Amino acid sequence: MEELDQIVATAPSRIEAAKSLDDLETVEAELIGRQSKLAELQRGVGKLSDDEKPVMGRALQEARSAMQPIIAARRAELERRAADLLLEDDRVDMTLEAYRLPTGSLHLIQQTIDEITDIFVALGYAVADGPEAELSVYNFDALNTPPTHPSRAESDTMYLEFGPHDSALLRTQTSPMQVRWMENHEPPVHVIVPGKVYRSDTIDASHLPVFHQIEGLAVDVDITFADLKGTLAHFAREFFGPATTVRLRPHFFPFTEPSAELDVSCFNCDGGEASCRVCKGVGWLEMLGCGMVDPNVLENVGYDPEALTGFAFGMGVERMAMVRHGINNIRHFIENDIRFLGQFT
Repeated sequence: MEELDQIVATAPSRIEAAKSLDDLETVEAELIGRQSKLAELQRGVGKLSDDEKPVMGRALQEARSAMQPIIAARRAELERRAADLLLEDDRVDMTLEAYRLPTGSLHLIQQTIDEITDIFVALGYAVADGPEAELSVYNFDALNTPPTHPSRAESDTMYLEFGPHDSALLRTQTSPMQVRWMENHEPPVHVIVPGKVYRSDTIDASHLPVFHQIEGLAVDVDITFADLKGTLAHFAREFFGPATTVRLRPHFFPFTEPSAELDVSCFNCDGGEASCRVCKGVGWLEMLGCGMVDPNVLENVGYDPEALTGFAFGMGVERMAMVRHGINNIRHFIENDIRFLGQFT
């Protein structure tokens, strides 16, 4: 009985230790097989006394009954593992690797527009948008541009076959929004207008027939030329760097008087190095046109030119990006060359 108890006590651990079906078969044979100790003890029951036979027989049967479920459970577990391994070995991956598009970014032109816009929004300017198909009255007449002005010639302007001759066109500047905005808003006015403009230009290293401008307009009581210079000087320092200085050169625009061209100091050299790739030794970079709003423009929109003054400015976005990043060919912006665009992600 002691030997039988020892067999029953060690059986669960021996069964659990079987790592394969072959191992389990071996353990099962050793525990309850024909050549097992249990079978040997069962064959010896006949030699026992009549009182001992039923006791030993019952103990042997209980031992066999206790070990068989444990063996069956372990066999089921090992069979399940074997089936899983077989399925894994036979598995065929029918899927294709997903094609992942490279991560893109905003185009450099849009990045430049966003940055310039943020600078002026921080100063309290609103942002407006206007039609690209414009009327001549807004693009020229209301902006104090006479019928004889060269910019109104078909060699410069893309007119549309809509309405009377020369009455509709693809806007040549974002300035028409000066008039549209003032017609619908009471002063004070502080607004910028980013957008596309169109000219009859041949594509070369510095010209495109379709490009981008940002127009700015401020109208209020007692606005002076000093306000214009201070505003643009602040913008130049924000966009090109805190050490940037500006200068204003007299110029002419029909809708501003007086008018000026704004230059910024070259941020690539210390003031006119002959080898500078940005300013070519001049020391200054021509940036944008500006001036005080002509009283005729204010009067055209119903503002009182005796009580109000204002300033306006307009800049080419491509020009700003080219100067800032040292780009020498405007065609790079429209060629969709990833080698170029990828530098500004």
